[in-house]
Amino acid sequence: MRNSLRNRLAFVFFAITLVAIGALYLYVAPGLRARLVNERMRELATAAQHDSFQIVPAIRPGSSDSVTVVRSNVDAAGLASGDRVTLLLVTRTAGGVQLSVQADSTKLGAAAALPFTPAYRAALTGRPATGTERSKSGTVAEAAVPVLSGGRVTDVIVYSSPVSDVVHSVSIVRQQIIVAGGIALLLALVGGYLVARALALRVKRLELAAEEVAAGTFEKPIPIDSGDELGQLAVAFNQMQRQLAQLESAREKFIATASHELRTPIFSLGGFVELLEDEDLDEDTRRRFLEQVKDQVERLRKLSVDLLDLSKLESGSLELRPEEVDLGELTRSVSGEFEPALAQHDAHIELRLASRSIDVQCDPVRVAQIMRILIDNALTHTPSGTRIVVTAGHDDGHARLAVRDDGQGIEAVALERIFEPFYTGDDVQGSGLGLAIASELAERMNGRLSVSSAPGQTVFTLEIPA
Repeated sequence: MRNSLRNRLAFVFFAITLVAIGALYLYVAPGLRARLVNERMRELATAAQHDSFQIVPAIRPGSSDSVTVVRSNVDAAGLASGDRVTLLLVTRTAGGVQLSVQADSTKLGAAAALPFTPAYRAALTGRPATGTERSKSGTVAEAAVPVLSGGRVTDVIVYSSPVSDVVHSVSIVRQQIIVAGGIALLLALVGGYLVARALALRVKRLELAAEEVAAGTFEKPIPIDSGDELGQLAVAFNQMQRQLAQLESAREKFIATASHELRTPIFSLGGFVELLEDEDLDEDTRRRFLEQVKDQVERLRKLSVDLLDLSKLESGSLELRPEEVDLGELTRSVSGEFEPALAQHDAHIELRLASRSIDVQCDPVRVAQIMRILIDNALTHTPSGTRIVVTAGHDDGHARLAVRDDGQGIEAVALERIFEPFYTGDDVQGSGLGLAIASELAERMNGRLSVSSAPGQTVFTLEIPA
């Protein structure tokens, strides 16, 4: 169960919701209470600073105002602020400071007097003080203002107001958080499970499709039902499936082609060896057989070299040795190697080279290999009497080598796969490796091999940095 993606995702949704609710209950609600109480104390302190002016003159030493006037002023201050206003007399004794109630706007007097801790701090420090106290009726916020005379605190005026309503409101909020949190947790669990189940089913579908591909079945693409990440994964999977199907088809075709390509020369060689063992064989026949043996050996050599080169390219072990090369001279040299083949094919090569040297930094052995593949491809896939035009020159910081033939052209479908390994686009027998090797070599030299074709003309172009 722990390894189930569905259950793990549902648990994640549940845990995130639980953490959010816990943060609201344990941090936001208490913080809200503290902020509201502090705001109430700031309001009391402001009222104490601004509304106590009518009390102070009546209680200063030497004032002729009676106790009745003082109490009346205290009542007026309480009415003006809407808070409880208490006037405390400060008496200093050997044991410390004592506070006694002189007047109270609520007329509750000493019987209902609070501990007035902020008042004690104000009496001792001579500075305003705020705080909260617990009473029988609940929590009360207080702000105390000292009254100074001759540098000594003689009285303290205390403004107080109950904050039980704040505490009650915050308590209600916390209860609502618990109720709403329980509902949210249930919805998160159910919703998370359903979402996770839908995702898990889509992942399972990918898993089953992957198992089918592993078993060699490529005919069942995955339906694309969304544009999200899993939908994009399904698109990539279908593309991979198509490529694997093409590769499997190419592999089967290559096995058939390679089997034929290898079987024919091997059987021929075996037959020629038996014939050559005949001591009565005349010299002309023996020489003709030896020439055919040589052709079959060359055919096997070319196939084995192509397979080895492709293996090195795919494994990345093919080493390039770049050097400064005149592409024009290299083109003349490689074209000259085809004179016997051209004569046998009743074809000719026309060279169109730049008047000045075409200097490039490349591996001359591999560039020559690409040229041989392109020229041999033109001779193999075109009828007798074909003209082959080889062009070399500079263009936009690149050296370009083009091999053009006047054959029947390449079909559009074949053009898309012409550089795939093992692909052959016509009935001419061959391994289908030459152009794939040439394209890969061009890319390894930071170049590009491209093709364009129309009825009566096909052009392969090699571009490499100059």
